Amino acid sequence: MENYIAHTSNDGRVQSVKQHLEGTAKLSCDNAVPDFKEIAYCCGLYHDLGKYSPEFQNYIRGAGAKTVHARSGAVRVIDKGMASRKLYAYMLGYCIGGHHSGLPDGGVENDNKEQPTLWGMLKREKYDCSAFDEEIGDWLPDDPLLKMLREIPDAKELIEVYAFLTRYIYSCLTDADFIDTERFCQPDAERGIEGDFEAAYKKVCAKLDSFECVTDLQKARSGIQSQVYESMKNGDANIYIVDMPTGSGKTLCSIKAALETVIKHNKKRIIYVIPYTSIIEQTADLFRDIFGDVLPILEHHSNYDFDNIDGEKDDEDKDDDKKKKPTEEDEESQTTGEKLKKTCENYDAPLIITTNVQFFESLYHNRSSRLRKLHNFADSVLVFDEIHTLPLKYIQSCLRAIGYITKYLNSTAILMSATMPDYTRFIKKYLPRDVKIENAVKDKSLFSRFDKCRYEYIGQSDIQTIAEKALAEENALVIVNKKNTARELYNMCKDTPDCSVYHLSTYMMPADRTKAIDKIRKDLKNGLKTIVISTSLIEAGVDLDFKSVFREIAGLDNIIQSGGRCNREGKMKVGNVVVFRLGDLRGEMDLKADITEKLFEEYENISSQEAVQAYYDRIFAADDTTIDGNSITKLMGAMRPDGIPFRTYAQSFNFIESETVGIVIPCEENAELIEKLEYGALSVKRKLQPYCASVSKRELDDMIKTGIVEQKNGMYILSEPKYYNGETGLDINANFNYIL
Repeated sequence: MENYIAHTSNDGRVQSVKQHLEGTAKLSCDNAVPDFKEIAYCCGLYHDLGKYSPEFQNYIRGAGAKTVHARSGAVRVIDKGMASRKLYAYMLGYCIGGHHSGLPDGGVENDNKEQPTLWGMLKREKYDCSAFDEEIGDWLPDDPLLKMLREIPDAKELIEVYAFLTRYIYSCLTDADFIDTERFCQPDAERGIEGDFEAAYKKVCAKLDSFECVTDLQKARSGIQSQVYESMKNGDANIYIVDMPTGSGKTLCSIKAALETVIKHNKKRIIYVIPYTSIIEQTADLFRDIFGDVLPILEHHSNYDFDNIDGEKDDEDKDDDKKKKPTEEDEESQTTGEKLKKTCENYDAPLIITTNVQFFESLYHNRSSRLRKLHNFADSVLVFDEIHTLPLKYIQSCLRAIGYITKYLNSTAILMSATMPDYTRFIKKYLPRDVKIENAVKDKSLFSRFDKCRYEYIGQSDIQTIAEKALAEENALVIVNKKNTARELYNMCKDTPDCSVYHLSTYMMPADRTKAIDKIRKDLKNGLKTIVISTSLIEAGVDLDFKSVFREIAGLDNIIQSGGRCNREGKMKVGNVVVFRLGDLRGEMDLKADITEKLFEEYENISSQEAVQAYYDRIFAADDTTIDGNSITKLMGAMRPDGIPFRTYAQSFNFIESETVGIVIPCEENAELIEKLEYGALSVKRKLQPYCASVSKRELDDMIKTGIVEQKNGMYILSEPKYYNGETGLDINANFNYIL
């Protein structure tokens, strides 16, 4: 019998098509939850059917041109399943046909063969793959999936679920395909990170037990946390709502509850999802301090994103048939760095900390580099911190995703916020009816203990007035909306005698921000006059306690988060939060600020639950059309499973409008790392992240035009150090006077 080749290695070994199909099918099946194992196995078995063609076999042996092999399996499963199992067949077709190039749009039946759609794919040249029947044989079983889908009565809901599960099966397949190929081409490659959940649980319990519980506020904090533990210990909900006041210890409470759930229900991992990179850095540091080596942490966000280091080809079939040897760099790159990259690819780790952007864009992407991690969202505990920050445009998409992961993939979700919106009507509208939701904090009588500051709105002001008001205080925090405003205020205040003045913004690299926060904490503890001027990055995850806080007008959630830094431990009878306006705002921020201003007129205590709910009711009412209009079904006419626009929707799903980029700031501590960067070591890229300042894409373009940054192996390096200082960070508009 002829040996049909799937892959060849650099050392002359050969993997047969049969070995690759059966290996991928088994891994794909292993990746899937029980209800979807058969379709995942089937996907793996057919995905490279096209490699049996004489044309591909000539190519792999170096005797012919490259051929597109992915569509052959798609054509076969659709032809075979058209009569009675269309839902099943099209799902397989999307996954198999797009397993290299990404999930395609379904298109329409009259698409021509040039169209990059599923229907266009079905009309292209077909190859003789009869050897598949001889070696493997056709297999298209009945499946629990079909029964489940047929029980969904609403056509739009059926398409939403169908699209989600298609992405999920695609994830099972593509990760299996990558790993089976990797095991053949790189038998010694390491991947996966392990941890000890029970040891981590003991450590977090010890940390919580070490805190004082003397004041009324500290006792209230402990009481609220106990409600969460009790609810999740005895409950059987898919989703838990954790509504806790600012300063009540949500972070440690949530990780303890997540660990309890993982241990009790034998889950595989915890995925901790946070809106802001700055909070991720602080949360990851906190968890590392507690857990040490017993529970390694995988960070995955813009500063640790390995998805596109080598870029992505856009053709149908990447040339994964002739793998190159890994570059022989330093030993560390081949172990830690490569292992981290591989683990980021598919989230094979016990504790992942990531951003909303990474999490939700992975769910709604169409490319394998993002979607291959989706199958590892199953059998997990998902913690969504600051859930109220979901962009209005994507509330429907995000809530649907959380509902589907918990219902169909055996996961538990914790939705957490100090200013929890009432998502009830959206949950009823967009989530499956039988998803169980429970409020983990049922008795909110203790919330009043956290009313430890008074909020006052003084209207229009100017930075000179705000500086004078802050400097008149014993210690104060000033939070403004823009980084340039923060720098201007800092320069105005920094030379004040007998006063420590600090600046915090993402123009500073994390290493400098960490140093500044450590100094701030010591100065406050020692009773020194301390003024901190910051952007909103300080509003969550930074445990600092000021007597007075000044906050530029923004959304009510921002105002209350700012109040969480005021009289945090309740040592004063009442602290003061002064809210002011500096100028006009734009877009969604302007809408939120205007609503907040009106609430100051209507409510004596704008931090009350009534004011918070009024705020969100008005926000949602103002943009209800946007919330309802953003879904994949809105791009479709007829609700047909063969016409789902996967690629088009993925291209439109931009979770944040203004993406930021990290600029490496050269200094004595990282000089050796920058030198090593020339050799491309992945571990070096990770180690350089604490030395990155964030800028917008527009600012980066300006820096490139003026020649003050250079690119080295995919990272941007500041080439003119004079544009950075450790107190205020990057200033690309700085003027320098030279004596000639």
